Amino acid sequence: MEYKNIAGVPDFKSVEFKAKKHKYCLCIPLKNEGKRIQEELKIAQKHKISDFVDIIICDYPSTDGSTNEKILKKLDVNTLLIKVGPGKQAAQLRMGFYYALQRGYEGIITIDGNNKDSIEDVPKFVEKLESGYDFVQGSRFIKGGKAINTPLVRYVSVRLIHAPIISLTAKKWYTDTTNAYRAYSKKYLEHKDVQPFRDIFETYELLAYLSVKADQLKLKTCEIPVRREYPKTGKTPTKISFFKGNWDLIKILFKNLFHCYDVKK
Repeated sequence: MEYKNIAGVPDFKSVEFKAKKHKYCLCIPLKNEGKRIQEELKIAQKHKISDFVDIIICDYPSTDGSTNEKILKKLDVNTLLIKVGPGKQAAQLRMGFYYALQRGYEGIITIDGNNKDSIEDVPKFVEKLESGYDFVQGSRFIKGGKAINTPLVRYVSVRLIHAPIISLTAKKWYTDTTNAYRAYSKKYLEHKDVQPFRDIFETYELLAYLSVKADQLKLKTCEIPVRREYPKTGKTPTKISFFKGNWDLIKILFKNLFHCYDVKK
């Protein structure tokens, strides 16, 4: 099915392998993740994650064959969404959120598709959503979490720059604010003062915005422990370039601090 001309949502195609089964879904935005996404889905299959959530791939789209439909079906993926319209990560998320809400899910969990995160912890996010939490942030830095092979520059930037600014903006302390392993309630995403379906969110703005808005609205939030593991050797799997990407992130943090992404009233 094709979705077009929806304000604030990029045009996209949906390929549904299975009917909606669960109350919650797991959205995985990705672009050319090769074997990494397939290994991640194999781990999910081993831990029977599709018994807890419907797995939805939010593709950029990829050109490396990593989202081959036959492979995804074998790995228990419920739906493949393929972005056709413009935009980067935030556009993929807007596509996934829109589809999930239209399909009737009560909450959405997100995780990167590069196999750095403990996808086996998805049931913990489901438990928190069931308990009435509106925003659940996964953290490798709290008790029970595991930060494995974290590059020094990434550790310093998260702990000393990103997390303090996000925490100041939210007025609540968070420890792992660049981590996209999270859960959002339907109540949060559909709140009249949130409105995630806006073209102002193109790259990493939406992650920063949704990191703080729940606490600003006095919704129920928490962190839970997760594992994030970088490879011991080789290139760090990331889409953020060292200079331009990190500078853009800093600008987004300060625009978020000064409420530039808030709904205009």
